[in-house]
Amino acid sequence: MNFKISNIFKGDKVIWMVFFFLCMVSIVEVFSASSQQTYRSQNYIGPIVFHAGTIIAGFAVALVMPLIPCRYFKLMIVPLLFLSALLLIVVLVGGETINGANRSLNIIGLSFQPSELAKGTVVLATAQVLAVMQREDRADFKAFKYIMFYTVGICILIGLENLSTAMLLFFVVALMMIIGRVPWRQLFRLFALCASLGVAVLTFVMVAGHQEEPAMESKAKTEKVEAPRKKNFADKILHRADTWKGRILSFNKPDVAPKDFDIQGKDAQVAHANIAIATSNIIGIGPGKSVERDYLPQAYSDFIFAIIIEELGLFGAIGVIFLYTVLLYRGIRIANRCENYFPAFLVMGLTLLLVVQAIANMAVAVGLGPVTGQPLPLVSKGGSSTIINCAYIGVILSVSRTAKIKKDKNVDKKCNENSAMTK
Repeated sequence: MNFKISNIFKGDKVIWMVFFFLCMVSIVEVFSASSQQTYRSQNYIGPIVFHAGTIIAGFAVALVMPLIPCRYFKLMIVPLLFLSALLLIVVLVGGETINGANRSLNIIGLSFQPSELAKGTVVLATAQVLAVMQREDRADFKAFKYIMFYTVGICILIGLENLSTAMLLFFVVALMMIIGRVPWRQLFRLFALCASLGVAVLTFVMVAGHQEEPAMESKAKTEKVEAPRKKNFADKILHRADTWKGRILSFNKPDVAPKDFDIQGKDAQVAHANIAIATSNIIGIGPGKSVERDYLPQAYSDFIFAIIIEELGLFGAIGVIFLYTVLLYRGIRIANRCENYFPAFLVMGLTLLLVVQAIANMAVAVGLGPVTGQPLPLVSKGGSSTIINCAYIGVILSVSRTAKIKKDKNVDKKCNENSAMTK
């Protein structure tokens, strides 16, 4: 019996290579960046064992998904939309609080973020709508209404507790509609509406959001300490305005020296990320030798790219960026080869979902954007999010393996000419 690696790793081999290298970077850098967790738990091997186990589980999912013909993914759209909406409502009402927001559910002892499932579901539904509503020169005008119906609803449910994820998802859907030839008149109206809503939301955040006052100043203002008032429904829904305002103000004061930031304060992430990048010295200080991991909150998640730069230097950072660039390039190649619209739109949507999130994470880490809380896909430490991202890779591999490929007209023409000459 002849053993072939292609019998195990089905689908696009370049995607598999990118996936493998990102997983290797993840295991090494998460192990290095988890120093705070290991110190608190006094279990120096536990965190990395858990993360490696998650990567292995995700790898198994990526192995299985290419075995499923991509046309069967259409059957999951309606059940997944209802399930995603239901879980997002449940997490708003009684979910676990992570970094001041209800984002996860505890299912059989495992943390699960419904927003991760909802993102892929919206992309899947959008791919199907765009595929069905294609006409000769553009998509049908009704496609825009159908897409907005479920996208806006899902994004509102996500955005109440995680605005950056909702904005990222909406941006990816907008890109899919551009690729799917939705009429520009509808898209321009959408962009104008989004700009108006953006200004309105920004104004609300800056007016309604509050900044925490230092304890000494608060005590000096009043001798009597008031009991905290009971939060009403509006307070529970809109409590994230304080966090959003703080992040915007922090991003708008880049001239503040790192020494002026409190290690335990809200600005500590930006300060220590800047220090990590500044001390990398182009070539980095070496894997496992990070200093800022001990001070940088969420070093193994939101700011892992800063740790990568600190340890692996500029070349390591360029290497990670190169991997995501190759992922985008291969996604485009696979989409262009598809004869049918659905697999082409699906692979483009999932590829953009991963790459756009990666760009957002890396931009925050190097100070090009306000803190968003977006992890680096396939690299940052995560439970359900890592496995779901691996499932997205598996779906892309399934499309590369099972989607019907376009016939090369030039090749067919040459074959016909050769056969005519032979006759």
